[in-house]
Amino acid sequence: MNAIREGWLADPQAKELRDARRAEVVAALEGLLPQTAILSRREDTQPFECDGLTAYRTQPLVVVLPETEAQVVSVLKAGQALSIPVVARGAGTGLSGGALPHDMGVLLSLARFNRIVRVDPVSCTAVVQCGVRNAAISEAAAPYGLYYAPDPSSQIACTIGGNVAENSGGVHCLKYGLTLQNVLKVRGFTILGEPVEFGSDSLDAPGLDLMSVVVGSEGMLAVTLEVTVRLIPKPALARCIVASFDTVEAAGGAVASVIAAGIVPAGLELMDKPMTAAVEDFVHAGYDLDAAAILLCESDGTAEEVEEEVARMSAVLTASGATRLEVSQDEAQRLRFWSGRKNAFPATGRISPDYRCMDSTIPRKRLAEILGAIADMESRYGLRCVNVFHAGDGNLHPLILFDANDADQLQRAERFGADILETSVALGGTVTGEHGVGVEKLNSMCVQFSAAEREQMMALKRAFDPYELLNPGKVIPTLHRCAEYGKMTVRRGMLSFPELPRF
Repeated sequence: MNAIREGWLADPQAKELRDARRAEVVAALEGLLPQTAILSRREDTQPFECDGLTAYRTQPLVVVLPETEAQVVSVLKAGQALSIPVVARGAGTGLSGGALPHDMGVLLSLARFNRIVRVDPVSCTAVVQCGVRNAAISEAAAPYGLYYAPDPSSQIACTIGGNVAENSGGVHCLKYGLTLQNVLKVRGFTILGEPVEFGSDSLDAPGLDLMSVVVGSEGMLAVTLEVTVRLIPKPALARCIVASFDTVEAAGGAVASVIAAGIVPAGLELMDKPMTAAVEDFVHAGYDLDAAAILLCESDGTAEEVEEEVARMSAVLTASGATRLEVSQDEAQRLRFWSGRKNAFPATGRISPDYRCMDSTIPRKRLAEILGAIADMESRYGLRCVNVFHAGDGNLHPLILFDANDADQLQRAERFGADILETSVALGGTVTGEHGVGVEKLNSMCVQFSAAEREQMMALKRAFDPYELLNPGKVIPTLHRCAEYGKMTVRRGMLSFPELPRF
């Protein structure tokens, strides 16, 4: 993909067209932004060429770094006037190519919108700008005994604006919900530069409830600049159980048994043996390296509630075939248990030149089936895969290990990932859980949604973005793209991917 795109950009006529367009855009922006907020030289724009999905890279035409809402509005209006695509970007930690730049468009970096406007301990809310880091919200709320519940693994770096775009979750989403359940209001601007507000400071808002439309819309409907989030009291106590199992199927069955028993843990995560070994070597969390899979099950609340729930979960896990149980005895040990799960991605980076982190969701009762299917795929595609799951809500994160310098391995990794997504749909699931669709899963959307459904999605986008300039080419595949994908067969190992669309 990158070679094809670079070949196009190297064409003299294409380069001339691109350079002329860049000069036109820079001239339009120079009167709207400080000169230091406009980046157009290749060495300045290259750091923005991709998000966390590094397999796809594109040089943006221009990068802008506004500091005020008025500057953002002026950029959006200029983009609309010039018919220039605009892609909003936060910290760039996304894993689906959702912040991939447009090679003939403006990349709107919102990194400078990093101010916590206020923390209100009475209403248990915080108003923050879009570029505030997820973890920084809890840090600001800590003096009041409060915190922000969604905790994606990238929380030390990812921003709340990106969390809104992807409807991010984290290891505690089973009990406390995703971003959608923890946000009261989102304020921003459309591509036309018009102000738009979703939700309200109260429990309900007049008119249609569009909060669930903008949260998870992957930057296609509006540019988020400010978010009002819910804060919750820090629990008096939290304890984590690490349960070992001699098969991944038994661990998957234990997850279903815990939920069936009416228990809603604060966190319920699964790691298979290869992943456990990788993270143990990295952070020394104290995991059982002989287990085929481990579960991390957390309980929080009052001391009495935790004691009772830990006892109930321990009984269920033992009955489900757990070969070993270890319960954290203090906060330091609990954090050490979780450190392994939180560092699963960097730990994987230590054992493989590259990895492709997939993200799909299946019904919990099908966990054992998908794990068996992934094991078969390892043999079929000749690549290793380590597994870590938000097991409580069926959100899978298989990490396919490969070397991107080997074109054949890269292609097999893409086929492997597509097979996981298609299998998830066949098992009653969906192609994404919290990483979004971006460009990575455009083909897989063809598997899950009909042409009529995709057209309804596009109609919703047009209602907010009539010129289709805001983060175009993402999430919703074209009819032509799906027709091409329909000619391919994943399970026979014959899948190849059409070139990403260029606008």
